[in-house]
Amino acid sequence: MSMASNGGPEGGQQGQPSLAVLAQYIKDFSFENPNAPRSLVQQQNAQPPEIKIQINVEAKPINASDIEVELKLEGRAEAAQLLLFSFDLLYAGMFRLQNIPQDNVGPLLMIECPRLLFPFARELISSAVSNSGFPPLLLEPVDFGMLYQQKLAAQGQAVSAN
Repeated sequence: MSMASNGGPEGGQQGQPSLAVLAQYIKDFSFENPNAPRSLVQQQNAQPPEIKIQINVEAKPINASDIEVELKLEGRAEAAQLLLFSFDLLYAGMFRLQNIPQDNVGPLLMIECPRLLFPFARELISSAVSNSGFPPLLLEPVDFGMLYQQKLAAQGQAVSAN
């Protein structure tokens, strides 16, 4: 079963633009709690840890209409120069694009698709952190539009203010 952005059945009416989520999955997930139980005891008596998060998005064509979008989240938490935990998640989705104007494909893949994947990746990370003995890590919503514009600017391309 797939969902098309126009609310119709797979692919919608012929000629109508559609985006369908075919699948989403964990490609790779690593979580480390290298200093347990010492880090757990220290965390109870310490101030909140410094948390660093890095997010990247990649799109890989599978065939003419199906594209895999990978959302990579890397993070680490440190307190008093002690690594509390770190994670590396590669969460992906398979998307089918039909009748999308070429100018819209890039923004769709790099903004809308990761926006659809992010809540699931966020939940995986929160659960892993919580299951390791720390309070759940609730990642803030991500502005994938801004990340896309930054990536274009870094590539030296003009960004239109839509």
